[in-house]
Amino acid sequence: MLLKKIRGLRKKLRGEVPTEELVRRGLTVGKNFSRQQNCIIDESHCWLITIGDNVGFAPNVHILAHDASTKRFLGYTKIGRVIFGNNIHVGAGTIVLPNVKIGNNVIIGAGSVVTKDIPDNSVVVGHPAKVIASLEDFENKNKKLMENRPIYNKSWVIGSISEEQKEKMKKDLENGLGYII
Repeated sequence: MLLKKIRGLRKKLRGEVPTEELVRRGLTVGKNFSRQQNCIIDESHCWLITIGDNVGFAPNVHILAHDASTKRFLGYTKIGRVIFGNNIHVGAGTIVLPNVKIGNNVIIGAGSVVTKDIPDNSVVVGHPAKVIASLEDFENKNKKLMENRPIYNKSWVIGSISEEQKEKMKKDLENGLGYII
């Protein structure tokens, strides 16, 4: 219990409002939502944000339902809905701007800036984010790569990995990517 309170305090100090608090304010969240550290979900307009089932935010993701760039010059701030479908991975450092709908079965690459709608079954990257592949093509490419690259099970993650495993993993990955469960 104390550890949970300490984590909550750390998040508040970093500017993160807990998901539970955002839901109380109107954020809609489906099943199996996860967000890693330093994710900012627009607390000032969170009721305009809907997150579907099986959605994960990597570290440092920012979801904005408002854009104050017009405030100084027009006296008004732009606002818009942000809607996430189901089965979505949002890569580290991604920014999603207002008035965007992200379809189902989508991967958004790290560091992307999402300014427009993303269709179902897409992989997108960039500034602004653009479709680079269908999800099916992405899966097939990685399945083929997995045939010749190292694959690691759960014993190779923080909390269970040994020093010997760490060194082996470093050596295995000198010439390219591997995969871990």
